[in-house]
Amino acid sequence: MIYGRSVMDRVVSGRAGIVALALIFAFCGFGVPAGSCFALQQAPAEAPAAIQRLILNDGSYESVGRYSVEGDRVRYYSTERFAWEELPCSMIDWEATRAYAARSDREAEERREGALERAAEERREEEARTPLVAPGLRLPPEGVFLLDTYREKQELNRLAQSGGDVNRNTGGNILRGILNPIAGSRQTVELKGRNARIQSHVSEPVLYFSIDPADPEAGYTSWTAADHLRLARCTNKKGNRIVATIEIAIYGRVRQKAQYVEARVERMSDYWVRISPAAPLKKGEYALIEADAKGSLNQFVWDFGVDPDAPQNPDILPGASAKKEPVLREKAPKANSQ
Repeated sequence: MIYGRSVMDRVVSGRAGIVALALIFAFCGFGVPAGSCFALQQAPAEAPAAIQRLILNDGSYESVGRYSVEGDRVRYYSTERFAWEELPCSMIDWEATRAYAARSDREAEERREGALERAAEERREEEARTPLVAPGLRLPPEGVFLLDTYREKQELNRLAQSGGDVNRNTGGNILRGILNPIAGSRQTVELKGRNARIQSHVSEPVLYFSIDPADPEAGYTSWTAADHLRLARCTNKKGNRIVATIEIAIYGRVRQKAQYVEARVERMSDYWVRISPAAPLKKGEYALIEADAKGSLNQFVWDFGVDPDAPQNPDILPGASAKKEPVLREKAPKANSQ
């Protein structure tokens, strides 16, 4: 049932109209009874917490903040005129009033459940983008990171991409540096220096690799990342680290060689994969390598070493405490009496 205008709107317009009507009553000698439906009192200091409706027998309604039944009259606070007023109980359609209140409660509960579901969905999306990987350690939205333990304390270290003319702050997957071998040549993926900047102090480090599912140039997703990401042990040559060698025969056959180590690539979400060695790594230098769908290697790699005696790594990511579940705070509803 759709209820029409407020009953008071049909008689007068606003508080000024009520005062005018009261003056007419006084001028005619009728006076304004203290208990009449037009009696006004000072508004309370606090505004009512919720707006309800008293449905009248003629289909109109009064918007009220709260009400109570006192004998054969209903005393209520009008949210339209911000005053206490009264009406005879006989003017109230109590069945319609209760039906409206029940429907309003259902709609409020549906809105609350919808808000909680939206908050939970946002929470799940946030957890997928920035997962908690250890107590107090949460991954940033993107990058490649190594989870290390130094002096019994877990730490997150960002791995920079190395090799060639590349922005060392690049964090995501970039299959844009695929080697383009020339027939009859031998090329190497070579990193400067004997040691990587980041060293793992444990023999089973864990790497976290971010993937942008919306990037059409990425070449793969978290579901297929295991076919594109590999761990390799580097060899030392004249003070530099050799990640891989590529030999191209005159007739065009390409051979790529690297000391690959068996690793597990596990999907965490649409945005992250977890990479860990299948067995403890020996002390030495390593690299995380990308390959395209044809197996061609990316000359830009993420390098790290394994050395339990290495000093603490620089630029450790600060810890982030686990976030609590969202809570909707509500005021307790006030009981109405009849």
